[in-house]
Amino acid sequence: MRAAVFHGPGDIRVEEVDKPEIEEPTDAIVRVTHTAVCGSDLWFYRGESDRDAGTGVGHEPMGIVEEVGEDVRSVEPGDRVLAPFAISCGSCEFCRKGLHTSCENRDSWGGANGGGQGEYVRSTHADGTLVRVPDRYADDEEVLESLLPLTDVMGTGHHAARSAGVEAGADAVVVGDGAVGLCGVAAARRLGAERIVAVGHHEDRLDIAEEFGATHTVAERGEAAVDAVLDITNGGANHVLECVGAASAMETAVEVARPGGTVGYVGVPHGMEGGLDLFPFFGDNVALRGGVAPVRAYAEDLMADVLQGTLDPSPIFTETVGLDGVPEGYRMMDEREAVKVLVKPWE
Repeated sequence: MRAAVFHGPGDIRVEEVDKPEIEEPTDAIVRVTHTAVCGSDLWFYRGESDRDAGTGVGHEPMGIVEEVGEDVRSVEPGDRVLAPFAISCGSCEFCRKGLHTSCENRDSWGGANGGGQGEYVRSTHADGTLVRVPDRYADDEEVLESLLPLTDVMGTGHHAARSAGVEAGADAVVVGDGAVGLCGVAAARRLGAERIVAVGHHEDRLDIAEEFGATHTVAERGEAAVDAVLDITNGGANHVLECVGAASAMETAVEVARPGGTVGYVGVPHGMEGGLDLFPFFGDNVALRGGVAPVRAYAEDLMADVLQGTLDPSPIFTETVGLDGVPEGYRMMDEREAVKVLVKPWE
């Protein structure tokens, strides 16, 4: 099969690789029809995180089940499925409590599993991982593009909102205008926030934030951004979503949190080699909750809203490429020419 392979910083190539095969009775093989380039993929692309050369990339697959192991019960060949970015068994202590990213049997989409930006993947623990799309929507392209963000960024934005304690009638501030931050805006609106302030640096992305439900946008930087948010919220918000992971974003988040409030963080931490100053959290009794998002726990609820037409995160896809266009997709995202790139491997 053909798949995108990492060869070093700035070097993604589409190559012929071995097609994954059923190895365990709990496996399934999925032909990938839709996937995406993720903002977190840019860390190894930029050389800011380690990754072995020659490994397949991508972790947001959606497609059609081609083959299943003899113990798989939840899906069968021909089913349309989406797959969260983390493989989980669905039955261990942590999966049962909704913390699938801490699964005792967790696995990833790379290595022998094929890489999500390729023609096929193997899902180990298929029953605990794959989410079946109802047959009536299985070939509805608009619906499928709205469902694809549930594999990662929509579930991650929702985790930020949940972790921050967003509730009906509340004020919420979302720090970050990438795909996760934009989905955090949509999640805050879904949970009933009355006033939602989106903080970012790109006017075109803040336009999408308004489409997703932001009542106010702030494009200033540094202390100017903090002052603007404090003015809009009359002294800060009880619920702040940190969707970047940079030290500067975390500092902004705690500065705009109202005393006694909560910062829900989901940005992959980077640039924090010197540590995070906890005194601002300590001084104002600001709680810090979050982490890597267990998107499998949220998939069915979010899918229900997509299918009934009350949630549509698909505007985050501002460019679409075929498999051969994946290297260009990385470049576009790295240079901020695209919010998120949709990949259709068979087109």
